[in-house]
Amino acid sequence: MKEKEKMLSGRLYRSSLDALVLERQNARELLHAFNHLPPGDKDRQKELLHALLGTARSKIDVEPPFHCDYGWNIDVGENFYAHANCTILDAAKVTIGDHVILGPDVGIYTAAYPLDPGLRTEGYAYALPIRIGKNVWIGGHVVVLAGVTIGDNAVIRSGSVVSTDIPSNVEAGGNPCQVLRTLTEEDRKSGQWIP
Repeated sequence: MKEKEKMLSGRLYRSSLDALVLERQNARELLHAFNHLPPGDKDRQKELLHALLGTARSKIDVEPPFHCDYGWNIDVGENFYAHANCTILDAAKVTIGDHVILGPDVGIYTAAYPLDPGLRTEGYAYALPIRIGKNVWIGGHVVVLAGVTIGDNAVIRSGSVVSTDIPSNVEAGGNPCQVLRTLTEEDRKSGQWIP
């Protein structure tokens, strides 16, 4: 079994072997072009994002700099916005729903390493998918770890480390991130929530 197949199946793999090195290099070339465009060249930005990402709808806005491992393993929905310094380690599938906002310096990390130091020394890693539902707002400096699902309409407070699943329709925060409260109809009507 090739390293890419192992990676995509959640098994231990070594990213320094097979075509994975070339695929990451291709992503870096596209990211370099994207991250060095003039700020007003929105058409070229979208063109490069569509070439990089697995799926990207028509309304997508990513503020440079943006970083990822492969790009093709990231699917984003309609009306996606990521502020500057977003990093997505996409060794496993990252699925992001419609109408999602990511604050500055958000990290989404599917990659993980074995507890055994010998395996780490030999270059082994593994990756677990991340799913972010629709209408999610993730504040600045949030880290989302491997295997996590964030439900629809959730708000994640700035600075949180999300290491376990977060259900839909909640405000969550902290390190480790946990549910703080269920969002109510009053919250929806006021439109005043700021994480």
